[in-house]
Amino acid sequence: MVKKAHQNPKGGLNAAGRAYFKRTEGANLKAPVKSGDNPRRASFLARMAGNPGPERDSNGEPTRLLLSLRAWGASSKSEAKKKAAAISKRNENA
Repeated sequence: MVKKAHQNPKGGLNAAGRAYFKRTEGANLKAPVKSGDNPRRASFLARMAGNPGPERDSNGEPTRLLLSLRAWGASSKSEAKKKAAAISKRNENA
């Protein structure tokens, strides 16, 4: 479980969270790519669009899943799926 101190309130991890995982797990996590045709962004959006679970909790608040999608430039799972496909297609044609 990720500590609140390592979570960005707008979704994903903050710089301290990425540094923590680098120290403890040896992972080299990078910051979100909010726009553009980066293949990493397409991959993330495609994976998150397929994640099970709701976008909002029982109180109507966005879940961490939806917050992460927003941090990467998508407003829902369906939009993330469409954006991932479009980015991948543009990258193939480039």
